[in-house]
Amino acid sequence: MIASTRHRSRLRVRLSSQCGSAVAAVIVSAIAAAGCTTANEVAEAEPNATIAATTPVVATSEALSAEPTVAATTPAPATTETLPATIEVVVATPPPTPPPTEAPTTVAPPATVPPVVETRQLGTSVEGRPITAVRRGTPGGRVVLIVGVIHGDENAGLAIIDLLEQYEVPAGVDLWLVDSMNPDGVANNDRHNANQVDLNRNFPADWGPIGVPGDGQYAGPSVASEPETQAMIAFITEIRPDLVMWYHQDLFRISPGKGRDGAIRQRYADLVGLPVVSITGGIYTGVAATWARRTIDPGVAFIVELGATLTPEEADRHARAVLTIAAEPN
Repeated sequence: MIASTRHRSRLRVRLSSQCGSAVAAVIVSAIAAAGCTTANEVAEAEPNATIAATTPVVATSEALSAEPTVAATTPAPATTETLPATIEVVVATPPPTPPPTEAPTTVAPPATVPPVVETRQLGTSVEGRPITAVRRGTPGGRVVLIVGVIHGDENAGLAIIDLLEQYEVPAGVDLWLVDSMNPDGVANNDRHNANQVDLNRNFPADWGPIGVPGDGQYAGPSVASEPETQAMIAFITEIRPDLVMWYHQDLFRISPGKGRDGAIRQRYADLVGLPVVSITGGIYTGVAATWARRTIDPGVAFIVELGATLTPEEADRHARAVLTIAAEPN
């Protein structure tokens, strides 16, 4: 009698004396024994089976302890009912095969974007588009404001803002991001807002009338006449950032400054590879950065003139430079 190491299936087959002394039946799975099966067939079907098939049956001590066996010592007459012999067949059942294990995936989990602390609508444009600020980082830390667009057709700064909305903000930095303070200009690919005002000549810093509607530097009918200008004035006055940066195109430079302001400009220029060169050739009254610098003193505000285009690598360099100077003690 053979038993597997993990599973035993005992199949007991009762044979009448009519089946003869050399016959055994193997019952496998759900097939009921019917008729006589030869020993060769049993061996072919289940090579691990051991068959006791002698008459009279000699019971081993294990068989006796499991179940009493009645043996016929002589063949019984055909007309006489005899007690059936008991043949015990133990089939060794192989252990079940475990299901195949799938190969572990090599796909990395999606990157987790650090949460936004606050999203605030600062106001609306002339055509009713929202002007929105996104706040990230550490509330109560060093307040930094980055403005992606003020002239609608100078929109390369949007790519920098997009990255700053994804990158980890250094501890202790309270970062505010305004993708565009001129959403109508971006939608219309126009330097001006929908009233044809150059918003970077409309702030209350030495404001004066310039041109007429449609002129490149038209300053508006009066100081801070535009809803976009008013929204930014109120916002900056409220949060009083220590650092404000405004992106423009396409002079590819940063104008020099003095003292702490000049040192931060130079540091940013070194990080991104921009020359520090004066910006000339226009009438610079009512400029947003000039107004902000005077309002948040001793804070720093300056313009970054990007090139005509901005590659993804350059956008990444600028975004990381923002986070670097925001975190540095300067």
